[in-house]
Parts: sequence; C-alpha cells; structure tokens
Amino acid sequence: MNRADLLDLLIAEEGLRLKPYVCTAGKLTIGIGRNLDDVGITEDEARTLALHDIARVEHELDAAVSFWRGLDEVRQLALCSMVFQLGIGGATRFVQMLAGLREGDFNAAAEAALDSKWARQDTPARAHRVAEMIRTGVRAA
Repeated sequence: MNRADLLDLLIAEEGLRLKPYVCTAGKLTIGIGRNLDDVGITEDEARTLALHDIARVEHELDAAVSFWRGLDEVRQLALCSMVFQLGIGGATRFVQMLAGLREGDFNAAAEAALDSKWARQDTPARAHRVAEMIRTGVRAA
C-alpha cells in the first residue's frame, strides 16, 4: 500500500486541523483525525512536539533578547524554560531580570525573577529552580 496515497485520502476525508477541536463523536481531536481522548500521543510524538517548541523558543529569544546566546549554557536553559512556560511576551516583561542577565549581575537577575506573581502564585517551585539556575549557573535537578 502506498502510504502517501493513504495520507492524501485521510486528509481529504478527515481534514487537517492544526488546533484541537471536538469531532462529531464528541472526542477531542487534532491533526488528521487524531483522537486525543482515546489514543492520545506517544512519548516519541510528545518529544518531537517539544523539540519543535524549543526551536520556536530559541527563534523568539533570538529576535527579542539578542544577548541571550552569550550567556552560559545553564542560564540559557533557564531563560528557555521561562519562555517555554510564559511565552516570549511573558518572559520579556521581566525587564529587571533581563537587565541583570545582560550585565552579568546574576544575583540581581534571580531576585528580579523571584519578585513576581510567577514566583509567588503561579508556579513557585519552578520559579525558584529557574532563579537558582540564573543565580548560580548550576543546572537544577
């Protein structure tokens, strides 16, 4: 069987939807008829999606925070983690944190990250881990 032909047929029959929707059977669905309620996704698919998201985060940081690639690896990871969670718009609101990172004042950058709703209410454990990575340059466990 020609899988490319089957793929074309399925797209014609199922459609191609890049955002989740509820199908006629009441199931949360995405893509070309992928039933997320009953089938879900595999670990490999989740990792592939995450790798695409990481590439998007890096691109967004390149455009918005030009100095970020000059940071050491751990601080790059910390910044990417923030953008992954908060989006580039959310992360760039941390003006004092970014200024501290740019100037190499990592204590000030970490304190600025912790002086936020993100650290107090949203995800305090994650915020503290990320801030400690910024402060120390040591990857969180």
